[in-house]
Amino acid sequence: LIRFYYIRYFDPSIDHFGFDENLTFQQRYLVADQHWKKDNGPILFYTGNEGDITWFCNNTGFMWDVAEELNAMLVFAEHRYYGESLPFGNESFSDSKHLNYLTSEQALADFAVLIEYLKMTIPGARYSPVIAIGGSYGGMLAAWFRMKYPHVVVGALAASAPIWQFGDLVPCGAYFSIVTDDFKKSGTGCSESIRNSWNAINRLSSTDAGLQWLSNTFHLCSPLKSLQDAAVLKNWLSETWVNLAMVNYPYKADFLQPLPAWPIQEVCKFLKDPSLSDKLLLQNVFQAVNLYYNYSGQASCLDMSETATKNLGQLGWYYQACTEMVMPMCTDGINDMFEPQKWDFDALSEECYRLWGVRPRPSWILSMYGGKNISSHSNIVFSNGGLDPWSAGGVTQNITDSLVAIVIPDGAHHLDLRSRNPLDPKSVQQARALEICYMKQWIEKARHNH
Repeated sequence: LIRFYYIRYFDPSIDHFGFDENLTFQQRYLVADQHWKKDNGPILFYTGNEGDITWFCNNTGFMWDVAEELNAMLVFAEHRYYGESLPFGNESFSDSKHLNYLTSEQALADFAVLIEYLKMTIPGARYSPVIAIGGSYGGMLAAWFRMKYPHVVVGALAASAPIWQFGDLVPCGAYFSIVTDDFKKSGTGCSESIRNSWNAINRLSSTDAGLQWLSNTFHLCSPLKSLQDAAVLKNWLSETWVNLAMVNYPYKADFLQPLPAWPIQEVCKFLKDPSLSDKLLLQNVFQAVNLYYNYSGQASCLDMSETATKNLGQLGWYYQACTEMVMPMCTDGINDMFEPQKWDFDALSEECYRLWGVRPRPSWILSMYGGKNISSHSNIVFSNGGLDPWSAGGVTQNITDSLVAIVIPDGAHHLDLRSRNPLDPKSVQQARALEICYMKQWIEKARHNH
């Protein structure tokens, strides 16, 4: 499916909140106006998140599907420090001085001035109602955008947005217990096999011969040499199970990786017998991860440094996690299938200081965006998938009649933002219909107010 859009650039300030040096940078955004009605037809504004905006644009088919029905213009704005929107070019990630302007607040300010600029410069858009739409971190931005700039956007659709995954608003283990449930529900013995795999790896990695065996069995591009390397292997496997939970879609898809329909069910076919010997169990675990990394059959070896698409900006996101996006996570090995790991803020803080010379501020997001006290806001739809681990930090119950929660029991990570598909479950079709209904209400109301 070829989607036509214009690529445009805008020059926001690098620092919206200080006046010392008025430096600007080139921010990329995409515009599709095929279905737009010139007399102040609505604008659906995608609040870009941690990656290349063209990739998000192509993975947000829902906006393309509804553009015609709503006579809407689509705008996809790239988040500063991701894709091509680098405030200091190649220097952007060189040190904490250059990274200092990578915050959600600066990003929201970029979006606000961009929308004002579009309304001034596009003929017939002066009074267009704007709706913010985003998924995941982009969904958090969409919700926060409506909270902080209610005069700029008339409403927000925040899909799979874990705005409560901060401080102690939700239990730190909830995320991984949802991942575990997905595997438990997808095949007998599946989550048990994964739970038993960690000690199997621990036992084998205690000898050089065992490390060699693991390297060969998992077809690793670089062989394991030490216990540290074995820990990297375990992290890589954990991340694989988590990613599978996020992209457990009902049809073949290529979001983080090319995958079959309901990929966890496919993976669980290899993991039916948790009582096998260490080596047989781990050979099965290899088959399972090989489905994720090598579904196309092209890979000659598996690279533990690659767990997802190149389109996501890992470096920038790591910096954000080291500063304001501090999301506590933990496992206990009982309510989940992972090795027990406490939430260790001090270790995070040290690692962040070592890498960037910055210290995380764990409660700043709560001060900035209000934590659970958001009932004074309006016109935000929060959608979450029951299969999506991020729903643990999401809003899953209505707060007021205009802060609405939609739960999609058989949906994974922002399934509702993806293109309509004949294999979509009923629950996501209903969710989308409801979302469109709310958007129409917001647009109507804005018309009357104008």
